[in-house]
Amino acid sequence: MTHEPQYILGIESSCDETATAIVVDGKQVISSVVHSQIDEHAAWGGVVPEIAGRSHLRSIRTVVDQCLAEAKLRPEQLSGIAVTNRPGLMGSLLIGVTAAKALAYAWQKPIVGVHHIEAHIYAALMSIEQPVFPYITLVVSGGHTSLYRSDSALSHQLLGATRDDAAGECLDKAAAMLELSYPGGPAIQQAGAGGNPKAFQFKQPMLERDSLDFSFSGMKTALLYKLRGPGNRLTDPWIIERKQTSDICASFEHAVVSTLARKCVRACQQHDIQQILIGGGVACNTRLRQVMNKLCAEQNIDATFAPPAYCTDNAVMIAGLGYELFAAGKADSLNLDVFAQA
Repeated sequence: MTHEPQYILGIESSCDETATAIVVDGKQVISSVVHSQIDEHAAWGGVVPEIAGRSHLRSIRTVVDQCLAEAKLRPEQLSGIAVTNRPGLMGSLLIGVTAAKALAYAWQKPIVGVHHIEAHIYAALMSIEQPVFPYITLVVSGGHTSLYRSDSALSHQLLGATRDDAAGECLDKAAAMLELSYPGGPAIQQAGAGGNPKAFQFKQPMLERDSLDFSFSGMKTALLYKLRGPGNRLTDPWIIERKQTSDICASFEHAVVSTLARKCVRACQQHDIQQILIGGGVACNTRLRQVMNKLCAEQNIDATFAPPAYCTDNAVMIAGLGYELFAAGKADSLNLDVFAQA
């Protein structure tokens, strides 16, 4: 029996990227379009939900048309539409889901809602030819820092999560304290590239316990104190020399990524699993990859990162996971709703 390729259109609009992609059979990417809003939010030092929603509204039709054009496909050749419907900014999610439902109705195609965090896990799975479950999986970004046990592409058990800031959010806020550009993660990485990661000491929270949860808010306070002294404000002058910026960036970044890596290894030890998947925007971070790979090699653990192009928000992972959902017989009606929380 001849296999009929499944062409899935993915739509992602959960935060500040408007993205579309077409993926064949959950693996082969034939088009991917991302409209980034970084420049629109840079002046504010972070994502402004109202600005994000309006930008999605302006861009969604264009990125859908461009995606089809790049794939050289007509709408009738699509097998289904997958769209992020949780978690994320409500206004942003509504734009993507409303567009997806309109297209599903107009083109008479099935639709399925996709969990954004689970899609980040799938982004890492896509690079593995024949995944052998289970995995310990880490999703780490500006909005999420969570550890899971993944028993299939569609089955994930939450093991731990941040109790306050996400790791990416922590890096963004640290960059603001250091008067670096937005987004903060890449800015800290660049500023700390030649720095000494041992020049400043930052306590890595919650490592002395068996817990797999994270906490990063205390690290921000520690950074503030190192920059301006205990009890002082963000507007007070620095008490360290500006030439030490590279060292303090490297030290802070190292503390954050070491916490992530050590928690992943702890999860592997607790669950007797020797393989880790890492996805999300912070998974692009060079120091995280270095620290994670070194620590995992010492423990005979295999670590697989999502490709850099699919670490930040994208629709490839949405279309890929959408294929798996459709293959499992899951689909939604045109009453598909959006949810801010996971």
